[in-house]
Amino acid sequence: MPTSTIPEPSLEDINYYFDLAYHSERRRSPKIMHKKGDYINKVFNFILSDSYMQPHLHPGSEKIEKMYLIKGSFALIIFDDKGNVKETVVLSKGEKEFVSVPAYAWHTYVMLTNEVIVYETMDGVYEPSSWKEMASWAPKENAVGASNYLETLKNNPEINMSISLPP
Repeated sequence: MPTSTIPEPSLEDINYYFDLAYHSERRRSPKIMHKKGDYINKVFNFILSDSYMQPHLHPGSEKIEKMYLIKGSFALIIFDDKGNVKETVVLSKGEKEFVSVPAYAWHTYVMLTNEVIVYETMDGVYEPSSWKEMASWAPKENAVGASNYLETLKNNPEINMSISLPP
């Protein structure tokens, strides 16, 4: 893992942002740590197991997404341009806790535990219209078929399913 200091969310923040996630249609909630206009973007994502993120890429050579696992377990899935899985990386607390997503790489991630906290950083000033490009070959979030697509991703044999959701 890189040697940069990773902030720790407070217990109050953990409770607050998971409460927001439980009441969110997207089943996740961000805590933005940077100021508008900052070059380095920093965010905690509080994500529930049934959250679906449409595969996307970040256009721009500086947009290398660094993900630091704070709690739980998730699988990062990287796709080719047609939506075929190229690579799957499982992050689990106490094991692999960091991954870097290359710029221009189609990707998403699926949660392997009920609650996941990921601290993400990326270079570049946030501009909503050019920050990311959504994959046309995958369902949009909350669209018909999104839940089935998420289940298909979770059932990918490359994901180590010995990491299971607690009851």
